[in-house]
Amino acid sequence: MHAYSLDLRLRIVAALDVGKKPSEVAELFSVGVSTVKRYRRQRRETGRLDPRPSPGRTPTIRPDQREALWAQLVEHPTAILEEHCALWAAATGVWASITTMSREIRRLGWTRKKIAGCRRAERGAPV
Repeated sequence: MHAYSLDLRLRIVAALDVGKKPSEVAELFSVGVSTVKRYRRQRRETGRLDPRPSPGRTPTIRPDQREALWAQLVEHPTAILEEHCALWAAATGVWASITTMSREIRRLGWTRKKIAGCRRAERGAPV
């Protein structure tokens, strides 16, 4: 669920400032009474009505570590996902699952383009 817009929050608090009851304001803006009270308390305590950051797990591979992941991909371009997970664990001490590694590699835009004739050349067949 997404936070209500700052504009709506400001209108809710403005309606309270005019003297309306929290239950009236809640009905007027189609929000819960507890939401109205929470916004009033938040403005009183912090002076702001900005939405607080959503809680959640810290990502295994943080955005500031993407440059290090890119360097790993450049250094080991032929490694498979399992190998990249092991390399990442050795470098950072944090194990990333295959799914996480795949998602982060895709997010970086890294692709593994096959080299034409690579397999045939390894077998000794003419290219």
